[in-house]
Amino acid sequence: MSKLVLVPTPIGNLGDITLRAIEVLRKVDLVLAEDTRKSGILMKHLDISKPMQPFHKFNEHRSLAHLLNRLQEGNSIALVTDAGTPSISDPGFLLVRACIEHGIDVETLPGPTAFVPALVNSGLPSERFVFEGFLPRKKGRSSRLRELSHEKRTMIFYESPGRLLKTLRQLYETFGPERKASVSRELTKIHEETVRGSIGELIAHFEEVVPRGEIILVLAGHPG
Repeated sequence: MSKLVLVPTPIGNLGDITLRAIEVLRKVDLVLAEDTRKSGILMKHLDISKPMQPFHKFNEHRSLAHLLNRLQEGNSIALVTDAGTPSISDPGFLLVRACIEHGIDVETLPGPTAFVPALVNSGLPSERFVFEGFLPRKKGRSSRLRELSHEKRTMIFYESPGRLLKTLRQLYETFGPERKASVSRELTKIHEETVRGSIGELIAHFEEVVPRGEIILVLAGHPG
């Protein structure tokens, strides 16, 4: 049956794959992977052998027509990313939109995504929140933070370890030293850690401890 299925994959611990995700990966005709080498490790772990094709931000535009043709011919395709849910700060949106426009069924499985456990684990209000993903690297970064300066909901950002201190210092300038925040890293992995405190305290911590691994930064909303 012709269908695109978005399949969340573990963000670290391979035991977090769902039974339904395994079933889908075993049934589809093709697996699209952000990095076939990384996804190949998971497929080998699950003892699943399927044709795999790279699908990432550098080729997703030019791949659309070919993939639509395959789907229209009756193939079923699964889309996975390196970790977590496709289309959340990862490729997926363009393909989903194209499938919808061409009347092709799209199904998305529930499963792992990094920002939910980081939010819940932060101890900050989680009933209403804003997911910002990655901030602009250069142009528009400061202006985006200024736009968020009066946001009352809890805010969630993805960040690289190499830019974490720079980002915390920019948050210090925009939101002040006492605004509460948390930094989670390596979620579900052996060295999982969450550091909580004020922005000023987090800066002091990470000036002493070099951050490593994948970073999720959770920031309290404006108290007013």
